[in-house]
Amino acid sequence: MATFVLIHGGGGSAWDWHLVVPELTSRGHDVVVPELPIEDRSAGFAEFCDTVVSAIGDRRDLVVVGHSYGAFTAPLIADRLPVRLIVLLTPMIPEPGERPGDWWGNTGYRGAEGLSEEEQFYNGVPAELIARAAAHNRDQASAEGNEPWPLNAWPDVPTKVLIAREDQFFPVDFQRRVAADRLGVTPDEIDGCHAVSFSHPKQLADRLSAYVSR
Repeated sequence: MATFVLIHGGGGSAWDWHLVVPELTSRGHDVVVPELPIEDRSAGFAEFCDTVVSAIGDRRDLVVVGHSYGAFTAPLIADRLPVRLIVLLTPMIPEPGERPGDWWGNTGYRGAEGLSEEEQFYNGVPAELIARAAAHNRDQASAEGNEPWPLNAWPDVPTKVLIAREDQFFPVDFQRRVAADRLGVTPDEIDGCHAVSFSHPKQLADRLSAYVSR
């Protein structure tokens, strides 16, 4: 059994993992789903990290999963607590000293043209679930977007990058290149869209469980 710490992406919430949590617990794992203080204009990386560490409490055997923008926060936990594995899911992989607001230009990201926000993030997700997700979106008003990422180097912790084959927000070729450039790794791949926790929750739980059973 492992403790999975599931960190949501930009503008998201703990609800983003609501389909994955029961899948992981049914496989015998403990799950922690913190809600980052993204609506607090004074909150930065330190407050994000404190929020996650507080939610973890005295749990150990930690697998920290950062989805999308959550990849900026996930490695910070490994600098504070013993972490067994970091998993970056359809991620924004940071570099030391990089401000999140600069990540887009630094990586050469080019957004998809002619696609709606729904098509970029939720392709393949049932319409009813997309409507419910919209009600849980939050304003990303926090201060970390202008803060340099605080680590001097990537934590000395095994790290997996998991990308989604049908992701129309971060296409697979882009994610492969960034993972190679920044971490020197070839990503694993899974079916699904950028919001893979909505489109393929069971398959995602299977993959996460497999990472800790090897």
